[in-house]
Amino acid sequence: MDTQRRQASPTPNAGEIADRLHAAAIHLLRRLRAEDTVAGLSAPRLSALSVVVYAGPITMTELAAAEQVRPPTISRMVKELEREGLVKRISDPNDERVRRVTATRKGRRVLEMGRRRRVAALTAEVARLPSRDRRVLARAAELLRRFALPPSTLRNATRDDR
Repeated sequence: MDTQRRQASPTPNAGEIADRLHAAAIHLLRRLRAEDTVAGLSAPRLSALSVVVYAGPITMTELAAAEQVRPPTISRMVKELEREGLVKRISDPNDERVRRVTATRKGRRVLEMGRRRRVAALTAEVARLPSRDRRVLARAAELLRRFALPPSTLRNATRDDR
């Protein structure tokens, strides 16, 4: 009977699914952000540090674009992160006029510890789910990972799955 009910229920349209995903992502990130208070950094500074750790060394212009802020804002943020010993500026090996921002060992450690705390919080929640729900969530996580890829990559990944 449960199988019949699932087959009879209409598939939500793309707009409904997108709206649910958007809301769920925002709420999940807000909930996990509570784990970041231990780091003592604001959400914008943690975000910038994350970009530097995973995409760096990176120019100030690239960092501002990644964080979707204006150059003066990113400049202030980088100065604060430098003051705390989380990032440093280095010369570009190909062009000495260009300065890049790179994470320090302390910056990487702060970010990795934050990630561990967030993953641990999620792990505890996921562990409470029945195995069937965990399998569904694993599949959803894979789909979300693909959505996070650049659009051209997403189209190719979706096409390959058909």
